[in-house]
Amino acid sequence: MRWWVAMELIEEILTYGRTRADEVEVYVAESESVSADLKKNRVEHAGGSEAFGIGIRVIDHGRIGVSATSSREAWRACLDAALASARLAHPQEWKGLPGPATLPDTPAIFDASLALDPEWCRKTLEGMLDGAKEHDAAVTGGGASVSRGKVTVANTAGVLYEQERTSAGCSLECIHEQSTGYEFDTSCFAGEIDPVRVGREAAFFAEHSADGEEIETGDYDLILSPVALAQLLGYVLEPALSGRNVHAGRSWLAGKLGEVCIGEEISVYDDPLDRGTSSTRFDAEGMPARKLTFFDHGELRSYAYDLRTAYRYGAESTGSAVRGGAGGAPAIGVHTLVIDGPRDTVDDERAVYVHDVVGAHTANPLTGDFSVELSNPSWVEGGEFTTPVKGAMYAGNVFTLLGEVVALGREERSIGGAVLPAVRLSGQRLIGR
Repeated sequence: MRWWVAMELIEEILTYGRTRADEVEVYVAESESVSADLKKNRVEHAGGSEAFGIGIRVIDHGRIGVSATSSREAWRACLDAALASARLAHPQEWKGLPGPATLPDTPAIFDASLALDPEWCRKTLEGMLDGAKEHDAAVTGGGASVSRGKVTVANTAGVLYEQERTSAGCSLECIHEQSTGYEFDTSCFAGEIDPVRVGREAAFFAEHSADGEEIETGDYDLILSPVALAQLLGYVLEPALSGRNVHAGRSWLAGKLGEVCIGEEISVYDDPLDRGTSSTRFDAEGMPARKLTFFDHGELRSYAYDLRTAYRYGAESTGSAVRGGAGGAPAIGVHTLVIDGPRDTVDDERAVYVHDVVGAHTANPLTGDFSVELSNPSWVEGGEFTTPVKGAMYAGNVFTLLGEVVALGREERSIGGAVLPAVRLSGQRLIGR
């Protein structure tokens, strides 16, 4: 949709909405993409798609209602639905939507040279297949995609912010005997994608894991890859930092501000201006994005708030509202989770390396306890993979885990809404034979 057409639509919604409610917020999400999928070594499907959505939120006498539509012409019905849902809502303390503010500089999330070109997808698929040939494994599936998107946030308090984002990515899955391997790469910049590496590593893990040896139940030094670490943190740590969960008594971190809750050499923060694929200048409610320190050398410094939760509990928004798209209301989240601390090599001395975990979604977000299956585990030593490990479980507690980090890897990787290193842990419980 052309820029001026979008602005006219948004202004029309706000102008009419002012006559029906105290405040109105409009969130518009637009995107287009090109993708191609592999089935074994052949391209099974290729094509393009476009998406458009309008999310409308109204606030009237402290009652909040939301609705969404994918039709530009249906905005009146969408607004009426939001008003109807507000009439059913319980009123709460509300101090107003944010007004215009000075935003930080745009983070590196837009690649002006990125073209929605099927040829890029084709070459990326070929690159992954070439990489996979370096190991004895068969390709079972994979894909490549590029996309451009734009979000607009506007409200009756005068906010009108726009932001463009690009994305490129690829993934591959391989199999050798009964062993599978999976790898992927994502970035806002197409030139940063390394399909050959993706193919090589997917095939390597499939081949390497085929002849795994049993491991005895016991405590071991463990290395979590950035992927495995992101899984555990995403299902436990991020929900525990939500102000809504804290005040509802659903977080282990409730009432612990000022206490040392994790390792004293570890700091954790949300830096929406970092290079993560979810970085942003403003949050889903039009609040300016800013760095938010959760833990400083292990000490809990802050929780994350959106406007609704902040107003309800007498706090201030931390610019932590996120949306998965135009549908639904804003929710508390993290833009770019970063873990920092002293850096070192993590795989010089013998340890069990964990490429990924299965079952992180079953972790208890209240206590932090988890029990997951290890995916492609292997002994490593001297920076090299040695003997693969056959099927093992890993049980522990995420908050305790963050107190047992003995080293953070020197290299980082962008995994969804996080930029993380590999971590080396001591005394981790593995359940084998």
